Amino acid sequence: MRHLSVFNNVSVDGFFTDANSDMSWAHAGADDPEWQEFTRGNVRGGSELLFGRKTYDMMSTAWSTPEAMKRAPEVADRMKHSPKVVFSHGCDPLWSNTRCVTGDPATEVRKMKELPGDTEPMTILGSGTIVSQLAQAGLLDTVTLVVVPVIVGKGRTLFEGVDRRIVLKPTSTRAFANGRVVTTYAVGGAA
Repeated sequence: MRHLSVFNNVSVDGFFTDANSDMSWAHAGADDPEWQEFTRGNVRGGSELLFGRKTYDMMSTAWSTPEAMKRAPEVADRMKHSPKVVFSHGCDPLWSNTRCVTGDPATEVRKMKELPGDTEPMTILGSGTIVSQLAQAGLLDTVTLVVVPVIVGKGRTLFEGVDRRIVLKPTSTRAFANGRVVTTYAVGGAA
């Protein structure tokens, strides 16, 4: 069965977007060399990327530019060439290797996880509504959270709408000089 992971930034006070749906705070300190090496290492792993439409639009705009290619060529190249799935009823795939899925995300991901053969893992970036739906459906295998040293005050939590307890077991943690702390959790089930 295919592995499904989440990789997202959260503020110290637990939000993945602020009250205005802004995530620019998550990129402060991204010019740190240690962080950049970590980011390059992450994209070498390879994964099918899953997005909601808003995150897809944001990512495709940010990573398909000549500036992105100059600033972080490995990341921009990997984002361009990775297979991408966008959950949306109104999708215009401007980025290469993108397919749009209009069905229920939980139903569709369940089918994707059960594909036969040696298929690559799937990773959700951003896309809080999709993350919540898939968490509620019990489809997440791992969650990696980057805690960014900022307090945003108000916003959306990553698991907004989940109405049951889901136990996460930490499997690794790494602190960076720029103040970010990355923790990966295995999803253990309901408690």
